[in-house]
Amino acid sequence: MKKVAFYTLGCKLNYSETSTISRMFEAKGYEKVDFQENPDIFIINTCSVTENADKKCKKIVKEAKKISPNSYVTIIGCYAQLKPKEISEIEGVDAVLGAAEKFRLIELLDGFAKAQETKVLASEIQEATIFNNAYSIHDRTRTFLKVQDGCNYGCAFCTIPLARGKSRSDSIENILAAAEKIACTGVKEVVLTGVNIGDFGIQEGKRQERFADLVMALDAMLGIERFRISSIEPNLLANEIIEFVSRSERFVPHFHIPLQSGSNSILRSMGRRYLRELYEDRISKIKTLMPHCCIGVDVIVGFPGETDELFLETYNFLNELDISYLHVFTYSERANTRATEMDGVVPIKKRNERSKMLRILSEKKRRKFYEENLGRTYTVLFEEDIEDGQMHGFTENYIRVAAKYDPLLINELKQVTLSEINDKGNVDILEPEMILEKH
Repeated sequence: MKKVAFYTLGCKLNYSETSTISRMFEAKGYEKVDFQENPDIFIINTCSVTENADKKCKKIVKEAKKISPNSYVTIIGCYAQLKPKEISEIEGVDAVLGAAEKFRLIELLDGFAKAQETKVLASEIQEATIFNNAYSIHDRTRTFLKVQDGCNYGCAFCTIPLARGKSRSDSIENILAAAEKIACTGVKEVVLTGVNIGDFGIQEGKRQERFADLVMALDAMLGIERFRISSIEPNLLANEIIEFVSRSERFVPHFHIPLQSGSNSILRSMGRRYLRELYEDRISKIKTLMPHCCIGVDVIVGFPGETDELFLETYNFLNELDISYLHVFTYSERANTRATEMDGVVPIKKRNERSKMLRILSEKKRRKFYEENLGRTYTVLFEEDIEDGQMHGFTENYIRVAAKYDPLLINELKQVTLSEINDKGNVDILEPEMILEKH
């Protein structure tokens, strides 16, 4: 029995796909092992959102060959689709598979027999038209369920359409069936994930269903206690969805909404499909219906043409918004994107300074959000995340809670009252013995 190990870089979508591919291996009789357990085969699922992700891939290949020098190393994922030739030249790589091939790797790499030359199986991205369903299981307390793939937007900074192809989705019927399988494993929370999940519903090139209908269908099913919506574009986050989530007992009050810039001129240069006024309206609508809702924001600093004045426009806009945290990305040039041809390149040093400013703002926003929720009672899903005798979990509105370690609490939903913010920035509860059964 050959041993196989997996390593995933990047987003929740990648985690869901890695987990599904690992189950394919197990079904064929392979033994899944940890990275350090001298595997015969390494599968590295890559990301290519930033240049740094590319460098990480090279480092992981090097580590894999240290652990198991005679192993067979396969690279899949976004980086593999974008730069297959470049990856094939990395010492130690045996095979590179693109977006259309990665779910067929057991079949295509028959027996994983090493050869003189690296095997490259990466067809043009136009060939990636099939939706491959995927979900993570056994890896975490929560499950990432893939409902959509690809993107039709073509933002000026983004390589994802080149790496994953056009927008396409699973059917609501198939997703409900997958959710029922997940429920049977005892998972309490499912995170809906995709490249552009608000664009859910396109099958074989035509829009067949809507994201709002998927949300309503999942809400009606039994077996899963919580559903969480991952990143969703502001122009696709309709009032219908916000209003439904505000009434739902299963869909939690937590949205992650990419902004990218608080300057309308930069948003236009980026090719985004909204302006800051619409974004502000979405935040206002959410907070009116769900005052304690958690709202996360993606923002890019250092995009070409972002002057000091335009950056301050973004900073001030975010500072005034009622949001909970930021994911800050420092712009990096990506081949074959329109942004690389734009004037007004921002020096790396200035990009890093702006990134630091926004990360500090994010910490202030998170702390303020946590403080506003102290004294309130929430339901926490405790995870196997143990540190210094304490375990952690998240409330429905994504506040990280710390409690005295108790193995009986792992993967359990418990009602707690939030007491104070500890020195690590997490929230302590009133008393460990005050943890109540969820009713």
